[in-house]
Amino acid sequence: MKAITQINEFKEGADIRGFFLCAEKHLRNTRSGDLYLDLVLRDRTGQITAKLWKEVSEYNDKFSAGDAVVVAGQVDVYLDKLQLNIKKINVATVQSYGRYGYDPALIVPSAKSDVKQMWKELTSYIKKINNKYLKMLVTSIYKEYKNKLLTHPASVIMHHNYRSGLLEHTLSMAKLGISLAKHYRVDTDLLMTGIFLHDIGKVKEITSELEASYSDEGNLIGHIVLGRDIAIKAANKIKDFPPDLLQKVEHLILSHQGQYEWQSPKKPKLREALLLHLIDNMDAKMNLMEKAIVEDVEEGKWTSRRNYFRIPILKDKQAIEDDGSK
Repeated sequence: MKAITQINEFKEGADIRGFFLCAEKHLRNTRSGDLYLDLVLRDRTGQITAKLWKEVSEYNDKFSAGDAVVVAGQVDVYLDKLQLNIKKINVATVQSYGRYGYDPALIVPSAKSDVKQMWKELTSYIKKINNKYLKMLVTSIYKEYKNKLLTHPASVIMHHNYRSGLLEHTLSMAKLGISLAKHYRVDTDLLMTGIFLHDIGKVKEITSELEASYSDEGNLIGHIVLGRDIAIKAANKIKDFPPDLLQKVEHLILSHQGQYEWQSPKKPKLREALLLHLIDNMDAKMNLMEKAIVEDVEEGKWTSRRNYFRIPILKDKQAIEDDGSK
């Protein structure tokens, strides 16, 4: 198979082969009544409109909107914008196209850091938990949900809303938690358990498909209560798990949003719970500011006001790129 080409590398007249997310798919008619497929394709570098003019009925049955696809085509220009004319298209899976270079991380925004390294670092913090009950609790949950934790976003549209964003967010918080627990002389084991489990309900709240969305459980119940349920279920399988300790873990999960208007069932009533909320909020807000800077398309040194903070933000993309974070 020809070398793959990402959307930001497209040039007029180029023949390309690549893997993309089919974000939109529409079956339309030309003015003469012939069918054609009108598509929007995305990868982690951008998006492009695409058209398929021949063998439409045959190709229409091969894929749907939301699928990962492998495409062969030629880039041209229409109304002063690049467009892809598709010659061949099919569903892409790791099983079928992994040997040709397909990886879901190619077609959706993903954490910049290596996933295996992040997981290794995160589990090293879990191993440092001294309380045997808390260590068993976190270890059992992370073992059960490992596959989802490796790829899950932390949100659908807000902070860390990209592949492996939940892992990146949790690791960032763990690094802060180790330091701040000592500074404020709180129970390190309890705080770190809260960090590891505060968002665990998101593995059920959010579908981790290529296009993240809310599950029925997510819409009806939400990640806070779902996370509490996961913790209780896991603790009940651990012999002699102290009830008062489980109550504190439950409170950390239930109060981590910090405010009722942020859908938090409880406000923090433990020092560890307050610190968990502040660390979570800080890491989320810093990520949102980075996103506002990186994703801004305005010229000049200031972003537009069209961001989470609704204010212009001084751009410093080089610092973000040098840091290697997203």
